[in-house]
Amino acid sequence: MVNVEEFAKRLNIIMDFYQLSAALLADKIDVQRSSISHLLSGRNKPSLEFVLKILKTFPEVELYWLLNGVGNFPKKQTLGSIQNPPTLFSNEKKITVEKTFPIKTIEENSKEIERIVIFFKDGSFKNYTS
Repeated sequence: MVNVEEFAKRLNIIMDFYQLSAALLADKIDVQRSSISHLLSGRNKPSLEFVLKILKTFPEVELYWLLNGVGNFPKKQTLGSIQNPPTLFSNEKKITVEKTFPIKTIEENSKEIERIVIFFKDGSFKNYTS
């Protein structure tokens, strides 16, 4: 079941990310402006058609993130192929991840880190592998 208030927060994150007003978002995904207003106010739940329009128009949006906050926005990219560090959004805070793999510990027998997992307060997590 989709939490309408949390869905509205994620919809606001998408609008901020793409620098869109509610009216521009409605025009871009071809829905009535009142539909966006009702979703943002929590009056209505999102329809399947609405969700599919968001996913089709904005490929950086993950379905599970949009519906229940699990996953990432924008979509996760492979760290090994990125020139600039990615920007991830979690709990409406901007987090920058620096590319620092592989990392070695300073010990007699140096060990290489296999993965790093970051857990967020909302129950989601981000997994980084070298």
